[in-house]
Amino acid sequence: VIMLGKRLADVSYRVFSGSMMLLTMYGGYLCAMRGYRYMQRQKELKLAAENQDPEFIKD
Repeated sequence: VIMLGKRLADVSYRVFSGSMMLLTMYGGYLCAMRGYRYMQRQKELKLAAENQDPEFIKD
């Protein structure tokens, strides 16, 4: 009975830490994508400012 409890604890710990790792990776991915989109937007705004296109700058 003790071995079964230990095995269950091991499996649940592995599942929990695996899901935490996946969540962390997903969070990192979301963060990176947000940063990438921010950089793209800055580039677009800079181009619009250089071209003096007032329609584009409106958000």
